[in-house]
Amino acid sequence: QVQLVESGGGLVQAGGSLRLSCVASGSILSINAMGWYRQGPGKQRELVALSNSGGGTNYADSVKGRFTISRDNAKNTVYLRMSSVKLEDTAVYYCNADLYGSSWQLKTYWGQGTQVTVSS
Repeated sequence: QVQLVESGGGLVQAGGSLRLSCVASGSILSINAMGWYRQGPGKQRELVALSNSGGGTNYADSVKGRFTISRDNAKNTVYLRMSSVKLEDTAVYYCNADLYGSSWQLKTYWGQGTQVTVSS
């Protein structure tokens, strides 16, 4: 079994910073992409940032220049550094990973989500 567990969410003032972490554990042979998605109140889930196995990254236009995704491959961990947060960044943030488990099949896994609330 593979699990993704997020941490680091909470309440932050507008303009402040926060760092989210996500650890993948279980029968993992290799991880391709890891990323962060979010779902705000009344909105659909959207991509925030993605880190592929080659080190490349992609960001939603709304977070470019403010958020930074990074990975520690030795720890199967992905981070999201959120800076200059805005009220509209309020959402549940989900960790996502495309990885090969013990069956050598590429599958997508999701974490349970961590709430980020930005206050004025």
